[in-house]
Amino acid sequence: MFKKILVANRGEIALRIQRACRELGIRAVMVYSEADRDAKYVKLADEAVCIGPAPAALSYLNMPAIISAAEVTDAEAIHPGYGFLSENADFAERVEKSGFQFIGPTADSIRLMGDKVSAKQAMIRAGVPCVPGSDGALPDDPAEIRRIAKSIGYPVIIKAAGGGGGRGMRVVHTEAALVNAVQMTKAEAGAAFGNPAVYMEKFLQNPRHIEIQILADKYKNAVYLGERDCSMQRRHQKVIEEAPAPDIPRRLIERIGERCVAAVKKIGYRGAGTFEFLYENGEFYFIEMNTRVQVEHPVTELITGIDIVRTQIMVAAGAKLPFTQRQIQFRGHAIECRINAEDPYRFMPSPGRVTMWHAPGGPGVRVDSHVYTNYFVPPNYDSMIGKIIVHGDTREQAIARMQTALLETVVEGIQTNVPMHRELLVDARFMAGGTNIHYLEEWLEQRSGIRQAR
Repeated sequence: MFKKILVANRGEIALRIQRACRELGIRAVMVYSEADRDAKYVKLADEAVCIGPAPAALSYLNMPAIISAAEVTDAEAIHPGYGFLSENADFAERVEKSGFQFIGPTADSIRLMGDKVSAKQAMIRAGVPCVPGSDGALPDDPAEIRRIAKSIGYPVIIKAAGGGGGRGMRVVHTEAALVNAVQMTKAEAGAAFGNPAVYMEKFLQNPRHIEIQILADKYKNAVYLGERDCSMQRRHQKVIEEAPAPDIPRRLIERIGERCVAAVKKIGYRGAGTFEFLYENGEFYFIEMNTRVQVEHPVTELITGIDIVRTQIMVAAGAKLPFTQRQIQFRGHAIECRINAEDPYRFMPSPGRVTMWHAPGGPGVRVDSHVYTNYFVPPNYDSMIGKIIVHGDTREQAIARMQTALLETVVEGIQTNVPMHRELLVDARFMAGGTNIHYLEEWLEQRSGIRQAR
């Protein structure tokens, strides 16, 4: 096992990794920007190194600074968390060439699955069902682009091959708008991701967003830890996640889970990863793989009892997976609400001083957050300041516990989206389960109309 790990991230995930290290008896080196000097995990760190000023480009995305911090502290491995450099193949390669272990998959795996075109082709070869679409990146010839779209059938969606986080996408309903949409998406993709390649898929009208969590070691042992329903989202950004997914037959989950396991064995994948699917009319369609730990990993941890971050670290240190597929049991239901520092309905960021922070508690309640009373939320990063996660024997009990937890949550000094969550948790359609990926935006639009009418 490692003696010392450098955590190359910030916020709640940095604290989460720090806690896993403590359980394993590993010293954790926390890097931080000048804006995060007073963060809880920095104060609790075994060692802490400032890697630059507030802008992420000068700190959390600064590869030489992070690797230098690992060198001066004699760390043996680097955990990238999620976001920032976690899915950057060049970073993973530089970490390992510098003599450290990257806690995640190999650079080759990240490159393969990070490019949406090569990922889709790899999944087709592995027998994972994919959304009907172009065989690869779209050509420059407008006539050929129109031919591909016609063979798929409208509406189609144009996606950046190197995209992620809901960016680099454009839905096209008619042939007249097609070529211009492709050109615009190419330009955006080149500017945002440094890769102008785009591809085309059938645009599913009312799908749900379902993902399968996997874990694999370097000995080609792999398991899936069930599914998560992440359909409650706005602008492709997840807001509420739950596990298991309501009203999807177990046999379908088992079948798609087994295919994901076969796929990771085929590509020689190592570590934690997530297969993301659109689910419509009883069919799963692969859209992408995230080669890192997910924000929503706690709901899977609560229904399986498996510590995903701890397992990531153990696998990176060379251990075999400590369980087989048959040993994994699913118990109860878990729900996660992402707590963001933002206007709850207009979604404008709300950085500033937290004058009061009171987290909820009680049976089955978990709070992952680095926030405390008098903490200053910096304006430089993502607005998420924590997650409330609950577990119950049934979905109904989990919802009731989340309703109570949200009522107990007190955050003063800044705005948060807690009021929105409180409304959503008593919404009849959410309580019934099985909403599609468009439901939240439709709900917000309807609510906005009611507010304006008043």
